[in-house]
Amino acid sequence: MILLASPGQGAQTPGFLQPWLEIPGVADRLAWWSAVTGLDLVRYGTVADAEEIRDTAVAQPLLVAAALAAYNVLYEDGAVPGAVAGHSVGELAAASIAGVLSPETALVLVRERGRAMAEAAAVTETGMTAVLGGEPAEVLASIDKHGLTPANVNGAGQVVAAGTLEQLARFADEPPAKARLRPLSVAGAFHTEHMAPAVDALGRVASGAPVADPRTRLLQNRDGAVVASGPDFVDRLVGQVSAPVRWDMCMETMTELGVTGIIELPPAGTLTGLARRQLKGIELVALKSPADLDKARELIEAEAA
Repeated sequence: MILLASPGQGAQTPGFLQPWLEIPGVADRLAWWSAVTGLDLVRYGTVADAEEIRDTAVAQPLLVAAALAAYNVLYEDGAVPGAVAGHSVGELAAASIAGVLSPETALVLVRERGRAMAEAAAVTETGMTAVLGGEPAEVLASIDKHGLTPANVNGAGQVVAAGTLEQLARFADEPPAKARLRPLSVAGAFHTEHMAPAVDALGRVASGAPVADPRTRLLQNRDGAVVASGPDFVDRLVGQVSAPVRWDMCMETMTELGVTGIIELPPAGTLTGLARRQLKGIELVALKSPADLDKARELIEAEAA
C-alpha cells in the first residue's frame, strides 16, 4: 500500500516551487488558486525570501497549494493512493486528495486558518523548538517543567516544544540530557492553548464548508485514526489547531495498515526523514522536485503490479 504524505509548516524554503512551474498546467492552476486565496502563490513560491514565507498567513496556503499541485502532476488521472496523511496544515491537502474537500474549499479553509493562527500568534511572542534525541520520558518532563507544550510528538526521537519565547529561552538554557534543540522557522506556538482563538475563528468558517466522506484511508493527527466520516475529519481538523499533533501515532497506524511505500509531497524531506528512522523496510520517495517524479511513479506502478 502506498501512502501519500503532505508536510507541515516549517518545511517551506525560498524558491521551492520554481522547478514545478516548468510542468504544463501548474502555473495556470496556481494562478487560479492565487485568486482563491488572495495571495500571489507563484511569487511566494519562487522569489520571496525566507522571512516572507515564514509568515503563517502565507506559509500555510503556499504549502497546501504546492502539495495539491504536485499531487495533480503525479496522479494525472485523479486516482488516489491506498492512504493519505498530512502533518498539521498538511491535513488540509490530505483531506482534498481524499475527496473530503475540493481544492478550492481546502484553500479557503487554509487561508482562514493561516490568518486566524497568525492573529492568535500576534497576541503573545511564542515559538516552537524541535527536541532531537534524549530519553522520551525525560524530554517530556523537561518540557512540562518549563511550562511548555509537546505540540508535535513526531516519533523517531523527535518532539517539538512550544510556548512563549521566554519559556523557550529557559528551556534552551537547561535542555534535556542527551538532546539537541533546534528552533523552528514558525511564527507562533501552534497546536497549543495559544491558538484557542484560531479554533473558534476556523470553526465558524468550516461549519458551512461542503464536505464529503473520504474515498481512501485518511489518517488524522489527533490519534492516528483512520477517519471514515468527512464531517468528523473536518471537526477534528479544526480542533487540531490547538491540540498536539501525534505523528508518532500516525506512523503506528501506517504499520498496522501495511503501508509499504510513502511518497512525500513538496516541499518534501521532513516526513520521509522521520519514516526513515522509524519505519524500517518501507520504500520512501521525497518529491523535492520534478526530477523525483519518475521514482515516485515507479513505486506506484510496482505497488499496482
